[in-house]
Amino acid sequence: MPRIPRLAAYAAVFALALSASACSEVQKTSTESSDKVAGDVVTTIGIGDKEIKEGGTLTMGLSADPDALDPTTSSSLYTRYVMETVCQKLYDIDADGGIVPMLATALPELSEGGLVATFPVKEGVKFADGTPFDAAAVVTTLKRNLTKPDSSRASELGTLSEVEASGPYEVRLRFKEPFSPLTASLADRAGMIMSPTALKELGDNFADHPTCVGPFKFVDRVPGTSITVEKDAGYYDAENVHLDKIVYRIMTDASIRAANLKSGDVQVADSLAPADMADLRKDSDLSMMQVGSFGYQGVQINIGNQNGVGTPVAQIDTPIAKSKDVRRAFSMAVDREQLVQSVFHGYYDPTCSPIADSSEFATDASQACPEHDPAGAKKLLEEAGVTTPLKVTMQTSNTPSSLQFAQALQAQVEAAGFDLRIEPVEYTTLLDNNDRGAFEAMQLGWSGRVDPNGNTFNFLTTGAGQNTMGYSNAEVDKLLTDAASETDTAERADLYGKAIAQVQEDNPIVYLYRQRNLTGLSKQIAGVSVFSDGVVRISGAAYLAG
Repeated sequence: MPRIPRLAAYAAVFALALSASACSEVQKTSTESSDKVAGDVVTTIGIGDKEIKEGGTLTMGLSADPDALDPTTSSSLYTRYVMETVCQKLYDIDADGGIVPMLATALPELSEGGLVATFPVKEGVKFADGTPFDAAAVVTTLKRNLTKPDSSRASELGTLSEVEASGPYEVRLRFKEPFSPLTASLADRAGMIMSPTALKELGDNFADHPTCVGPFKFVDRVPGTSITVEKDAGYYDAENVHLDKIVYRIMTDASIRAANLKSGDVQVADSLAPADMADLRKDSDLSMMQVGSFGYQGVQINIGNQNGVGTPVAQIDTPIAKSKDVRRAFSMAVDREQLVQSVFHGYYDPTCSPIADSSEFATDASQACPEHDPAGAKKLLEEAGVTTPLKVTMQTSNTPSSLQFAQALQAQVEAAGFDLRIEPVEYTTLLDNNDRGAFEAMQLGWSGRVDPNGNTFNFLTTGAGQNTMGYSNAEVDKLLTDAASETDTAERADLYGKAIAQVQEDNPIVYLYRQRNLTGLSKQIAGVSVFSDGVVRISGAAYLAG
């Protein structure tokens, strides 16, 4: 691939496809690995020309209780589900992974060799508390993301050094180095703009009553049970918001979500179990949606997080933490293909990488996977001088599907000399333990971002906001930093391949599989989308007439 001028290439990063999907009744794209099981990808059940009835309450069965409803600090996919309705972003992605403006009105214009990015934002828009949305509000949010001590967003904003309102409705960002993933970062939590008035009133307690620009506004939360939002009459596009209210009911058991979907007690259910799909597909009252994921699931190994994420690395004194050979043996002990076939009925895909094979940045180097070799793994343990069976305690979510997978993994690695002890933990506690470093190993995943920077930098660079393993490798730091500032796609891909090759040597995360987002909804409902970022979008949902 020929190299193109740096500034032009950098601008091209922001000029991704702006295709729209809301008008189609059912949007499908072809898939390869899922054809043997499930057929085409379905990302959208659109309203199209169907007659709808305004109003009503939609209930969604949510597979886990979200963490704090604060865009600056949260790390849960399920928080993004709720915030999709109440906290719009500067940009969003479409069904094809293209970046589209949301609260911004255009993609950034670049100057000074890509060091300055300027973009306009919507006029005449109000936050849910009635206060005006403008460039100054965007500045307030971005500065909070950069400076809040417990922010999970700072490292997602790259080398951003200055944020200012260059006009009432224009924002200017200055970087120390060009930052290619900018719009991709602003199409997620880093780009969710919060009311400055609410931030001033609530401070660190913003999550108690999140206040943003959105089709809906927050009403209340019953921890572990439900979250309720209602239509915001002051929303700038309120005429295209059809529901009166949305209730998210927390249902951690996939079989219970499926049963409630079939009974009509919920109208939408996320993260359906592959084992339930055959039965659900037979129900003529239901529609099934599925799409591949940019994310991954794996086992995190706590190497040096003794005092909480973001604190200086302090080596953990366990064999699996101290020896990369032990961690490599663990990776070699896993038959990923067999796991996804037996536990997930072939709906999911084995992986050894944080970069999806569908990504334009995927290379042979970034997709390489160690051969399943339990005998070789056992030999590595012997050479490392550890006594076998080596006990390793792995925390996992206490949901039936998570436990089933953990037990299958436990059985596989036993042959290589590992005694994997399973410790079931409630999901929000699992996330807290992850941040605090209160784990030896943890089965946890990431829902994925369209740009690989969002799947790597914040997890794998020293001191980054979600590097809960306490992993530190100067070569990986440099490669991922260089990749974020590089503008040529082929060169970025090469840098990511080199970084992942080193990560495969160190194995702070043993990547295992890439799931498909399986969502079900009643045929009484339309206007629902699920894209490869994993978020179920129900802001535009409506009940169909009749």
